Amino acid sequence: NAIQGRYDRFHSILSGVEAEGGLLGPVSQGYNYFGFHIGEKEGRKGIWYREWAPGARELSLTGDFNDWNRHSHPLTREMNGNWTLFIPDADGRNPLIHRSLVKVHIVSDRGAEDRIPTYIRRIVQDPENHHFTAQIWLPPHPYKFQHEAPRLTQGLRIYEAHVGMATEEYKVGSFVEFTENIIPRVKSLGYNAIQLMAIMEHPLYASFGYHISSFFSVSSRFGEPEDLKLLIDTAHSQGLLVLMDLVHSHAVKNTQEGLLSFDGTAYQYFHEGARGYHPQWDSMLFNYGKPEVQHFLLSNIRFWQEEYHFDGFRLDGVTSMIYRDHGINHAFTSYEDYFDENVDPDALLYLQLANELTHTLNPRAITIAEEVSGLPGIARPIEEGGIGFDYRLNMGVPDFWIKIVKSLPDEQWSLTEIYQTLLYRRHTEKHVGYVESHDQALVGDQALLFRLIGEDMYWHMNLGSQSYVVDRGIALIKMIKLITFSLGGEAYLNFMGNEFGHPEWIDFPREGNNHSYHYARRLWSLAENVQLRYAGLERFDRAMLHLDSLYNLLLDPFIEQLALHEDTKQLVYRRGPLVFAFNFHPVESYSGLRIPVPDPEDYMVILNSDDVQFGGFGRCGEERIIYPIQKVAMYGREQSVQIYLPARSVQALAPVSRLQHDTFERH
Repeated sequence: NAIQGRYDRFHSILSGVEAEGGLLGPVSQGYNYFGFHIGEKEGRKGIWYREWAPGARELSLTGDFNDWNRHSHPLTREMNGNWTLFIPDADGRNPLIHRSLVKVHIVSDRGAEDRIPTYIRRIVQDPENHHFTAQIWLPPHPYKFQHEAPRLTQGLRIYEAHVGMATEEYKVGSFVEFTENIIPRVKSLGYNAIQLMAIMEHPLYASFGYHISSFFSVSSRFGEPEDLKLLIDTAHSQGLLVLMDLVHSHAVKNTQEGLLSFDGTAYQYFHEGARGYHPQWDSMLFNYGKPEVQHFLLSNIRFWQEEYHFDGFRLDGVTSMIYRDHGINHAFTSYEDYFDENVDPDALLYLQLANELTHTLNPRAITIAEEVSGLPGIARPIEEGGIGFDYRLNMGVPDFWIKIVKSLPDEQWSLTEIYQTLLYRRHTEKHVGYVESHDQALVGDQALLFRLIGEDMYWHMNLGSQSYVVDRGIALIKMIKLITFSLGGEAYLNFMGNEFGHPEWIDFPREGNNHSYHYARRLWSLAENVQLRYAGLERFDRAMLHLDSLYNLLLDPFIEQLALHEDTKQLVYRRGPLVFAFNFHPVESYSGLRIPVPDPEDYMVILNSDDVQFGGFGRCGEERIIYPIQKVAMYGREQSVQIYLPARSVQALAPVSRLQHDTFERH
């Protein structure tokens, strides 16, 4: 009944806007109306400025164009709390020009204050007093996209990136630097999508881009709007999709920069009282049941798709949106938890509308839910009663890895628990598998490899150094990656730098670290130095991704356990045509190990984590190994092969009839 009710409400709302053009009508076109636009009035050319501020008493535009006069350019109040101002051209030129600095002066029950216009497309920060000011962005020659977005024909392989820290220098990186230096890197590694964080303007750099102040502004820290367009266009030319980390789950509580109390009321965009505030995030919560808020957010989605050509979104904080308690300390042990009064029907409706709009604008668009509760149907079509996302982040997997790495030596890891955890998901909904999230590397925690190796990463990562701790950590991180990649979902995500085991943690400049950029950057030179072990880890990551490009592994639904031995630490399974054989034993290597195989033919090793080029010991040699088929029945199979499987290593095997060209370059 609850699912049917959600479905019926969605279609009721949808039918209600059909008379006005449906979802592609005014309901999602706010960004083309509000804000600053070149237009006409009574035959005169000029610039329109419009705001929605129903609780305000007076609005006027102030800026460098009128010497910051707060009274010379008042807005006129119209219906529905909208305010308008038309500034006509004079002698073919408008006083409000491209790059003009402006604010809107608002008189309300809060008093009189200068605010940032809500639909402004660029914010600049004064380098001396650090105050933020809106900047008119009406370039005379807007960027023209040259390349169509690529079609996704294989599994989704996402490279999650933060532009600001994508540099090795002690500074904030730029869109231009990312385009020149990182896009080629992502392409060469074998990823087919980039997921960009912190794109929308946020006053505090250390918020990692999650305390949004201006939803239609590109963060000026990284460059100008046209620079971001060039980045996306270049990525498309290289066959890379570009997804955006979209934050519609909350907003910064700052009044000088953000939306809170814009019209003098606390409830213009947000819930009143305690319901409008997230205590853990220290931020404001949208009222998704308010039509004007729905229109604002839907227009925001359309803006990023149409203006910047983003190929989809990873929606942040979906769990917080869905539940009135935001899922805090909620175990979700019963299906009743997904359908009781704790669920916010307005948030669910908004998410359905957001997904419907995204896919209507671009049927090939990709939406991913950051959702931890396991809400049924989150990644099923709306027509089935679902919420309409394409994927859900498999958030339990990185939590699981960090838990067992922190709490147990690998000798005590349960292979049954690992296998079941990686498969513990609704297989009718697509999931994004990943080993570790950016959150787990933020200050206060550590990257997974750093937790495995610790301080030895400072002294023993060169090839000539001897360290059991480093050898163990490198062997395990490769096994963890490959088992997660091959079992954890129908897509895969990696945060930048983790492909080569970036050391230490992430910590943005702040008062507590003397505003240092030391930990807010990526040390690419580590992976480029062939004398360090990071290079081998990066080669392994590239070879692992190539398994999907050759065998369409991530989209193959067929997964089957072939053998599991807790006592000898062996796990063998298939996904699609490939067989994966893991030996988690810390010291025992197995020669002549018999394993069942699905097909009655010889098998070749196409990926071996113990190869020297991947930082292994080369115990199998560097030549490709073919294991001949034997008509020896095993575990219900009529055939098997005998393999050599070194300690703490994994091999991927392919039947010889299914071999593709070499899965990775020899080094």
